[in-house]
Amino acid sequence: MQLQPYLFFDGRAEEAIEFYRSKLGATVGMVMRFKDCPEPQQQPPGSANKIMHAELRIGDTAVLASDGRCQGQPNFQGFALSLTATEDAEANRLFSSLSEGGQVQMPLGKTFFASSFGMVTDRFGVSWMVYVPRQ
Repeated sequence: MQLQPYLFFDGRAEEAIEFYRSKLGATVGMVMRFKDCPEPQQQPPGSANKIMHAELRIGDTAVLASDGRCQGQPNFQGFALSLTATEDAEANRLFSSLSEGGQVQMPLGKTFFASSFGMVTDRFGVSWMVYVPRQ
């Protein structure tokens, strides 16, 4: 069994995928646009070139993405994606990258359970926790 996060960017999926590719080293697998759907009645109006389904890999994890209903107001609540870095310098790079255009919720710093831990909401509204576990 696998558990894969599926993120609906409401019209900003292509921008988000490029951001994660450049900032986190994500690799992009399959991308299907609404215009490729054999059932055009399922397309939101004006969404032909928007992303219906995409897969990207961040580290060892597949993250699925879509533009969803393309209404321009993504709403990510009640969860966070957690990135485990191998060292503090990597955590700092990842945290800084995700912070660009986003909102720091808890600055990256040392805690009782991690040599580095911080929380940030990126420019798309996705919450992230970045940390290096104590060894």
